[in-house]
Amino acid sequence: MNSRQSTATSQSTATRPNTARRSSKDDPADLAARRELALAVIQRLKAEYPLAECTLSYDDAWQLLISVRLAAQCTDARVDLTTPKLYEKFPTVAALAAADPAQIEEIVKPCGLGHSKARDISACMRILHEQYDDRVPDTFEELLALPGVGRKSANLIMGDVFGKPAIVTDTHCIRISNLIGLVDDEKQPAKVEKALWKIVPPEEGNDLCHRFVLHGRAVCVARRPRCAQCCLSDICRHGIAIIS
Repeated sequence: MNSRQSTATSQSTATRPNTARRSSKDDPADLAARRELALAVIQRLKAEYPLAECTLSYDDAWQLLISVRLAAQCTDARVDLTTPKLYEKFPTVAALAAADPAQIEEIVKPCGLGHSKARDISACMRILHEQYDDRVPDTFEELLALPGVGRKSANLIMGDVFGKPAIVTDTHCIRISNLIGLVDDEKQPAKVEKALWKIVPPEEGNDLCHRFVLHGRAVCVARRPRCAQCCLSDICRHGIAIIS
């Protein structure tokens, strides 16, 4: 056991027996146990990753909209290599709104799904230019109405740009939440988001999801989680099962 685990508090001890328990999602005792577990996870990941921020590079809100669309089935690293080329040719919302989608596609095709991504980027920028004075709307409903913007993207914008409560259920969030025991065998992003809203303090959700990304890349890797090196191993359902 490493030094972080050996200093586990009574909170961790109280939480541990419940991490392997599966009961009704509406059971008050179960929700209370999951909230306690969520708070323990939040505090440990805060200590492990003090700086919680988006792993996509952007300067303006409209650029983050584009980056998160390009990130679908593509790595953030590839997106960050591609967007500077796009902004060099089309440096503003107005420029992108006026661009031929084929010109956008030529630049973004290394990110995969170039045709559909270029189409969505073009349509989205036209709406921002024509309806929002080149600004990104700050309500969840308006964001969801933009082409190519789903709940994950809208939550990211709400949290990172506008500082509002948000839970971004990307692949890291879904996978790690299931491993830890915050949710049970739930893979649908909207259902994971709904479950996490019940147990994660609103002001912590956005940063927690960023920390899930960092933890998923550094320690809790998809193919082989490094449970022995994990700061959550004694409160994580999967870690307990592996190490015990």
